[in-house]
Amino acid sequence: MHATHSPRVKMPTGGQTSHQGVLLGTPAIMAPYIEAFAQVAPHIRLSLPNAVEDPNAVTFALAYDPDGDAFTTYPNLRLISSIVAGVNGILASASLPDDVPLMRIAGEAQAQTMAGFVVWHVLWHHRRFGDYLANQRESRWQQLLVRGAAPPFIGLLGAGKMGGAVARALLALGYEVGIYSRSGRNLPQDAVGFEGDDGLRSLAERSQILVNLLPLTPWTQGILNAELFDCLPAGGALIHVGRGEHLVESDLLAALDSGQLAGASLDVFAVEPLPQDHPFWCHERIVVTPHDACDSTPIQVAQEVSRALAGLECGVLPSSLVDRAAGY
Repeated sequence: MHATHSPRVKMPTGGQTSHQGVLLGTPAIMAPYIEAFAQVAPHIRLSLPNAVEDPNAVTFALAYDPDGDAFTTYPNLRLISSIVAGVNGILASASLPDDVPLMRIAGEAQAQTMAGFVVWHVLWHHRRFGDYLANQRESRWQQLLVRGAAPPFIGLLGAGKMGGAVARALLALGYEVGIYSRSGRNLPQDAVGFEGDDGLRSLAERSQILVNLLPLTPWTQGILNAELFDCLPAGGALIHVGRGEHLVESDLLAALDSGQLAGASLDVFAVEPLPQDHPFWCHERIVVTPHDACDSTPIQVAQEVSRALAGLECGVLPSSLVDRAAGY
């Protein structure tokens, strides 16, 4: 499908270009964005598909896991945006137009929220807070030794905006940080860089705690597997905040049960919501959170999208433009 661009329609006042937007995805997830955009970007009027009066007038789409034919009805889109950092669900839509800019949400506020989330879990595993909670349940007073004489080496998979924010936060706390990326570029000062297949293995071999922040691509699918876990120092931990499909779940359970891994924090899953009978829920060495590491609020999404649309009117592409070949 190839989109055509409709003429710009200027608002009568305010100097901003008016956009009619459509929300593509589960209505319960998407509907809150209507009020958020009305508050901070009233020149972008959002509707669910069943409330769109003229599909030809729609110039913007906000999407999350849209149906395969979701974009077919709207031939004049100028911008498509995810509501989160990931875009694999949008890229999977067969009707996604190939000549319309696609952006993801990757603002500073989101990156800082992710940094705080990861730091909490690093401290959880490093300082053995799970063991303290277990002792509390048994009314046991026991001071526990921190693992290792020095702060553990933290390995990060992914060197994007979130990876950079996480690295800087951990470095500020005195942790040694290594970052793996396919390009080896854009690394924060004082972080150790790793790249290529050999670099992935080298990072894993040093990482007492491994943090996954990668986007989901054909190359990264299943990357958290037995082979990688076996490279980690015995008794290490995994913090998984990437995409559910990165993790081979049976391999993680085996690594925990064997003692190769001492613990794991999981925020994303192959099936969400996580089924109630899933073994992750009751595993004593796993911390489960409901894909909530760094969701941007609808207000933050509206602000970021508004800036992106204003930039497009001046011929400037969004800074968080998706490289469709790379998948992020």
